[in-house]
Amino acid sequence: MKCNVGKTDKIIRLFIGLVAILLGFYFKSWWGAVGLIPTVTALMGFCPIYTIMGLSSCKTEEK
Repeated sequence: MKCNVGKTDKIIRLFIGLVAILLGFYFKSWWGAVGLIPTVTALMGFCPIYTIMGLSSCKTEEK
């Protein structure tokens, strides 16, 4: 899997994911599990939807 999630994107995904998880626990809702998706993609640095759409927020190194 090639990295397609950049540094800023990772920070935003991690923040949104953790907030969703915490809100899920606070309101005792299973919807907090949705927060796992952005959290996992941030930690892995790979987003399958970006691959399908041909997007990347990683900076490319020019040779």
